[in-house]
Amino acid sequence: MQAHLIQLDISWENRDANFQATADLLAHTDTKPNDLIVLPELFDSGFSLNISHTNDQDNATEHFLMHLSTTLRVYVAGGRTVRPQASTRALNMMTVYGPSGEKVADYAKIHPFTFGREPEAFDAGDTVVTFSWADSSGDTLRVCPAICYDLRFPELFRLGMRRGAEVFAIGANWPSSRQDHWRTLLIARAIENQAFVLGANRTGDDPYLNYKGGTIAIDPKGRILGELADEIGVLSVPIDSALLHAWRREFPAWRDARLLDR
Repeated sequence: MQAHLIQLDISWENRDANFQATADLLAHTDTKPNDLIVLPELFDSGFSLNISHTNDQDNATEHFLMHLSTTLRVYVAGGRTVRPQASTRALNMMTVYGPSGEKVADYAKIHPFTFGREPEAFDAGDTVVTFSWADSSGDTLRVCPAICYDLRFPELFRLGMRRGAEVFAIGANWPSSRQDHWRTLLIARAIENQAFVLGANRTGDDPYLNYKGGTIAIDPKGRILGELADEIGVLSVPIDSALLHAWRREFPAWRDARLLDR
C-alpha cells in the first residue's frame, strides 16, 4: 500500500488553477491502483472565509475528486467548502472517493480555528469518521480523516483509534509561524495511537499568511517515513500494515487507553 501526499501552493479562491496544479503533480507521480492520495485542507480555494464564492455548490470539486479516483483507480481525500441549503454558514469538509468512483467518506472539521475567525463562516462538525482503505490484494487499513486545527485535540484521534483507525490522514493550511507545532503534534498523534499519520500541508502565501509546507508521513513508532520542505511536490511513501499490526502486538499500549469524562 502506498500513500501520496500533495503539497500545493494553493491559488487563492481559484478552483480551476488548483485543479490543474493538482492534476499536473499527479501526472508525474507513480500511482498504483488502490493507492491513497491526500490533498491539503480546502485545496480548491485556500483558507478563505468567503464562502459565498468558495462554496462547492455545483459540486465541481467533488466531481474533480471523483474523476481523479476513477481515472487513477485510487482513493482520493480532498478538502472543500460545503454550505448546506438555507444555511448562512458552511462546513469545512474532507471528501474521500474510492477507486470505483464511490464516495467513501465525508468528514466535517470538528474544531474550527477560532484564532483565525473560522467560526464566523464555518460550523463545527460533530462526527468522527473512518473508512476502509483496501489494496488489490485484499489488505485493508481503516483511515480516520482530520483537518488542520483538529490536530491540537488528541481526543478526536483517540476516539478514531477506538473506532478502528490505523491511519490518520490530515489535510491542512498550517502557517509557518507555528511550523514546529505541526511537526511535533503529528509525531505525537502517531506515537500515542500507534498509527500511521499522514499530514498534507500547503506551501506558499495567501493574502494573509505564509506557509512552509512540511508535508510528512510518520509510522506507528513515531519514525519519519518521508518529509518535504517548502517546495511544491508529492511525498510518496509505502504504508506497511504488517508493521502496524506487529508493533501493536509487541507493545499493546493502546489497550490501556481510558477516556475519562471527569
